[in-house]
Amino acid sequence: MSMPARKLFTCVVTPAVAAACAVAVAVPATTQAQTPTRSHTAVAHASQFGGYSTHVIGSFGKYGVVTGHFKPLRSFVRNHTTVVQGDLTTTLRRSNGHLVGNAVRHDVTLPVNATGAHTQRSAMAAAAATCNILHLVLGPLDLNLLGLKVHLNKVVLDITAQSGSGNLLGNLLCAVAHLLDNTSPTLTNLLQLSSLLNRIIGLLT
Repeated sequence: MSMPARKLFTCVVTPAVAAACAVAVAVPATTQAQTPTRSHTAVAHASQFGGYSTHVIGSFGKYGVVTGHFKPLRSFVRNHTTVVQGDLTTTLRRSNGHLVGNAVRHDVTLPVNATGAHTQRSAMAAAAATCNILHLVLGPLDLNLLGLKVHLNKVVLDITAQSGSGNLLGNLLCAVAHLLDNTSPTLTNLLQLSSLLNRIIGLLT
C-alpha cells in the first residue's frame, strides 16, 4: 500500500528552554567517516500518521567520528528542562575510516538544544493549524563508549506528518511549536510539552 504524499514547508519557531520529540528508527545505521562533524542519516520508520528520521553527530579523541541513531522512548521534565530518554546505537570510526566498534546504550537521557528547534509549514498549513515537519536538536552529551570519552554534539530528530485535514500528528506538532515559542516556560508549560511529546511517541511507535 502506498503512503499519502508528504509536503515539506519552512517556518522558524523561536528558541525555547527545552523540548523533545519522538523518533523510532527501524533500520540499523550505516556509517561514514570523513571529518568529526559529518552527520549520519538513518532510514526512518513510517506510520499511518507520518514518518521520522534521526541523525547522530559526535566525536572522540582528536579526529574520531561517531554516527548512529537514537530511538526515543519517553519524555519527562528534569531540573526544569524537558528531556527525552531512549536507546542510542552508535558506530565509532577513526578519521582514516578504521572501525573501532559498535555500541548500544539504553536509557540515555538527552536535553534539548533549543537553538535547533523549529517547525516547517506553509501559509495554507498555518491557516489549518497543522504543521508538516518538526525539527529538533537534542544534546550535547558526554559519555563513555567502548572505553572512549565520546562527545555527542547533537542528535537531530525530524518528524514528518502526513498532509491532509484532521491530521492528528500535525496538530500535535503545532501544539509543540506553540510551546517552543515561549522563551520563559513555566513548569506547567514544560509538563504540557512533555505530555504532548509522549503522545507523539505513542503515535509513531
